[in-house]
Amino acid sequence: MSNPLDFTQKRTVLVVDDTPDNLVLLNGLLKDEYRVKVATNGVKALQAARMAADEIDLILLDIMMPEMDGYECCRQLKIDESTRNIPVIFLTAKAETEDEEKGFKLGAVDYITKPINPAILLARVDTHIQLHNARAFLLDQNSYLDHLVKERTRQLESMQDATLLAMASLAQIGMGKRNAPIQRRQHYLSALAWQLQDHPRFADELTEEYIELLFKSAALYDIGMVAVPTHVLKKEDALNAAERELVQRHPHDGREVILTVERQIGTRTGFLRCAEEMAYHHHERWDGSGYPDGLAGTDIPLPARMVSVIDVYDALTSERPWRPAHPHDAAKGIIASMSGTGFEADIVDALLAVADKLEQIAHHYPD
Repeated sequence: MSNPLDFTQKRTVLVVDDTPDNLVLLNGLLKDEYRVKVATNGVKALQAARMAADEIDLILLDIMMPEMDGYECCRQLKIDESTRNIPVIFLTAKAETEDEEKGFKLGAVDYITKPINPAILLARVDTHIQLHNARAFLLDQNSYLDHLVKERTRQLESMQDATLLAMASLAQIGMGKRNAPIQRRQHYLSALAWQLQDHPRFADELTEEYIELLFKSAALYDIGMVAVPTHVLKKEDALNAAERELVQRHPHDGREVILTVERQIGTRTGFLRCAEEMAYHHHERWDGSGYPDGLAGTDIPLPARMVSVIDVYDALTSERPWRPAHPHDAAKGIIASMSGTGFEADIVDALLAVADKLEQIAHHYPD
């Protein structure tokens, strides 16, 4: 099809008729306003249309032709991806209503009877070319706008990810950490979630979209640690009661950070809700012995139940000021011993099933 935005170029009309006199007549009527291509039967019309589909703006198609009539030619044009959008106007001496209905059902846009009235022909050709080009322009505009929306969405998501990482990194500055632990825990959680997706209890909730949401939200689950003084985080001796209370306040502080963001943007998104559940409840325990609310079992939100296992596994396999890192096998044993008490048994089983992946992730994202 010709460029619908280029108004200087002539539009192209393919004229199909097996009678030479008709071809001469139609060419004479059209040539001042249009580029004219001709074909003497349906087979040649299909060949011409397929070879120059991007150039042809309209087809004037006779019906009564040998070898392949106009109806069959139109049918084949409309089933071919490259030619289906070229408008077709039938030219025929057949003026019965049934003939017109058949033509329209095959996809024709108009029906001009012979003998041809030049004024009617030119008016209808012009109208349908304009309609066709307007439709093509709108499709191009929609495609362009869709591209802009997708590109803008991609940019916003990239900005969101960068902002999340910057916020989450604040919690690690006091501990002398880099970004790697955040990314490591995110990938731990993703591996666990994909494993749990095969479990009938979790399959409906852990969709691909929700797992992506969990991955992003996990960057913020320990954001409350930013409020814990550095000297407490780096203390090599056992914490006293006051220091333990400071540490155990970080779920409250983390939730408040996220709620502050929600108040600023004026809406509660799925992402922030998930991040809040993780931040506030990731120290709850399956048997109710955790904090801050002492929730038990499935009263603990699923994102928090999953992150709680990941958090302990990562803590065990990471060096701390008061102890060296545990080997991965030792960490697995400790996690397994807490199945059904500290952690939900099904989640522990899933973590142990992907333990090799977790070890690979740890090597890829070291402290």
